[in-house]
Amino acid sequence: EVQLVESGGGSVEAGGSLRLSCTGSGVSFTDSDVAWYRQGPGNKCELVSSIRPDGTTYYDDSVEGRFIISQANSLNTVYLQMNSLTPPASAVYHCAISIVDPPGTRGTIFHQVPCYSGMDYWGKGTLVTIPS
Repeated sequence: EVQLVESGGGSVEAGGSLRLSCTGSGVSFTDSDVAWYRQGPGNKCELVSSIRPDGTTYYDDSVEGRFIISQANSLNTVYLQMNSLTPPASAVYHCAISIVDPPGTRGTIFHQVPCYSGMDYWGKGTLVTIPS
């Protein structure tokens, strides 16, 4: 059974930082596209950042230069370092993965999806709050 567990959320003052973690079991992140989505109104999830098995990363324009995605293969964990946080970033952040099959191919990572769709597996999310 595949499980994704996010952690690291919380409340932080504007301008502060948080590091989210996504740890997987039953699946290897080295064979997967891993994405962080931010849940908005109407159960819509917007792509914040992603990392592919070859190390290619993506960042939404709203977080470019402030967020860093990284992967610890030995721990089967992906991190999202979030710096200079502002109140609009408050949301539930979900980790999601899609298994790359066959290896070396490039799957689609959708920029906006209904939460819990578009990727093979999703975590339940971790809440990030930046009070205004």
